[in-house]
Amino acid sequence: MEFTIELALVDYIPVVFFAIGAIILMIDLRGKMSLLNFIVFSVGMSAIALAGAIKATWKLLYAAKVGDFVLMNKMFLPTQSIGFLLAGIGILMMLCMKNRDGVRFNAVSPFVFIGMMVAGLGILDTVLCIIAAKLKKPIIIAIFAFSFVCSLCMGYLSSQDFTEAIWNWIGEGVNVLGQGSFLVGAIALRKSGLKEATI
Repeated sequence: MEFTIELALVDYIPVVFFAIGAIILMIDLRGKMSLLNFIVFSVGMSAIALAGAIKATWKLLYAAKVGDFVLMNKMFLPTQSIGFLLAGIGILMMLCMKNRDGVRFNAVSPFVFIGMMVAGLGILDTVLCIIAAKLKKPIIIAIFAFSFVCSLCMGYLSSQDFTEAIWNWIGEGVNVLGQGSFLVGAIALRKSGLKEATI
């Protein structure tokens, strides 16, 4: 990798720009958020800025031939990704909740929540499938994949008319299958040595 000290110093500029913007937003939105919203949002924004600052510092240390601190480089993407996710959740919570008084979920389309659910479940089940693959247990991968498909079906079913008994029974059946397979997968991972395994 070719980094000059000048290039490394320039890398601090967008970090400073983002940090200042984040501080302005945190100050301006504080009164519009509950304490929980503010904590989630500000932790996310801080993580984003911190990830950028650490990566810029890694470049500077590398360019100055102080050393190649690999962890400083490798932690950038996961830290910034988690930061963006938390900041997004925090600011979305602000839209969905009245300031300290109560909930106004009608302000946001249900598809936003379904999208969040699918994304979260997708990440959860994908990581569990990766762990099952590392443990060489393909059947457990299938179990978690089935659980995820059931959860997707629940997303579809939530758009149906639940005033009719048939849709309630179908929904309950799919949910029992989905959560039951999740439980079976968790138990199977434990029996496969998850607790002692190096992931």
